[in-house]
Amino acid sequence: MTTIRLTKEFSFEAAHALEGYDGPCREIHGHSYRLFVTVKGHPVEDPSDPKYGMVMDFGVLKRIVNEEIIAQLDHALVLRATPQGAPWREALRERFCNIVTVDYQPTCENMLDDFARRIARRLPAGVSLHALRLHETATSYAEWLAEDNL
Repeated sequence: MTTIRLTKEFSFEAAHALEGYDGPCREIHGHSYRLFVTVKGHPVEDPSDPKYGMVMDFGVLKRIVNEEIIAQLDHALVLRATPQGAPWREALRERFCNIVTVDYQPTCENMLDDFARRIARRLPAGVSLHALRLHETATSYAEWLAEDNL
């Protein structure tokens, strides 16, 4: 049985700050993120199935990623939930409405770990998450690979 990998690219704009970091990324700054989502599985072999020849419908993958990631993070400010940061998060919420609080430092690496969990649990039976690549800039990205995270 043939195994095929499918990849779909997504993009979103988001800002973040790395609280407690000792470099310039401790300040609020934004990125034009590019997310590549790769799934793998076996194409449907039943000619009577409307998904015959597909591992998964690209539209289904798009819906999953849009609901789990893009709709929540596009044009958001992503901040780590810490007690010391609570006053300034509340001050920001008084002026801006799309503040996303996460329980981790919102680095590219940690975001991928979060994304992998959210996407994997929504995939159809027989399809698994193979890889994620998140570009923070045109020349910098992090990767998550299933084989490294068994």
